[in-house]
Amino acid sequence: MRYSLLFIFFIFLIGTSSGQESLEKLLNKYNTHSIPYVSVEELMMLQKNDSVVILDAREPEEFSVSHIKSSVNIGFDKFSSNENQLRDINRNAHLIVYCSLGIRSEKIGEKLKKAGFTNVKNLYGGIFEWKNKGCTVIDSAGTETENVHTFSEKWSAWLHAGIPIY
Repeated sequence: MRYSLLFIFFIFLIGTSSGQESLEKLLNKYNTHSIPYVSVEELMMLQKNDSVVILDAREPEEFSVSHIKSSVNIGFDKFSSNENQLRDINRNAHLIVYCSLGIRSEKIGEKLKKAGFTNVKNLYGGIFEWKNKGCTVIDSAGTETENVHTFSEKWSAWLHAGIPIY
């Protein structure tokens, strides 16, 4: 019995060390933490108070598959801080930027800070973490969907809930 418990523990250690790297390690690999993170739970609380502007830093084709309700698509490749949709936003408003996992959104967050926005945060884990924690996403028609655009098959490994689309 004792040896079988040790064997099971050993197999568990091998399995966890050879698997996918943690989300934290992934974000540390690509991000500089120049934009502070906000958790899914914190964003949910901010949404209840209507005191937040949510910006989606994914491309329009990703946004049309699914996005967080009330978010505004600002894109990544052609993003400009001079866009009309940003002109009406108070420079001191709570801005939460997200993408698939939180990598592209950090880059957009940096551009927003340079443009004079003072309260910019990056959604930790992006829309993947949002969906993984059981939160709803909507499609371009405003209908709840299980589909989540994962950018590519490689990145879809980080989505554990919903249906990956790429």
